[in-house]
Amino acid sequence: MVLLGLIAVIVAIVLIIVRPGSSQGDEPDTTAATNGPATTEATEPATAIPTEATAADGDACAGKQIIVEAVTDKSSYEAGEQPQLSVTLTNIGKNVCVLNAGTSAQVFTITSGAEVYWQSTHCQVDPVDAEVSLTPGTPVSSSVPIVWDRTRSSAETCDGPREAVPAGGASYHLGVTVDGFESAADKQFLLY
Repeated sequence: MVLLGLIAVIVAIVLIIVRPGSSQGDEPDTTAATNGPATTEATEPATAIPTEATAADGDACAGKQIIVEAVTDKSSYEAGEQPQLSVTLTNIGKNVCVLNAGTSAQVFTITSGAEVYWQSTHCQVDPVDAEVSLTPGTPVSSSVPIVWDRTRSSAETCDGPREAVPAGGASYHLGVTVDGFESAADKQFLLY
């Protein structure tokens, strides 16, 4: 009996030293067991559920979902004709989205070269918010265009006369921002 007990103790000591299932003398590799499933679980939801799938009708519009287009009623204006400025918004996403398209969220800017000649917010009176739902694939345009009187603007020129901008075939560009979404391209037009 004593001999059997001694053999059992020796076998236990040998098993502790040798550690069956591990490499010779190396620590057991626990990283695969602990990190393997955690990594798989962390990456599967990110790849299995795309961001767009979580969008629902009525959510706020996202940047890649909206196209803003600056619009003028003509491409050139004779002396005395005043450009009519508007904007078209198109939802190219898959869900109805909502944004503020009111005058408080619109900025129309007219430039020539690097110089800003006029901006709709310089002397704006009573700006309003207007939440608009944009249906995918259905462009929405301004109902009433803004008429530009062909003068320079600044915050300091709201109460007095304004200087007329150069004409005679001068080229100008209209850019529009609505609720933080900017037109991808400016609309060019000429003044005579």
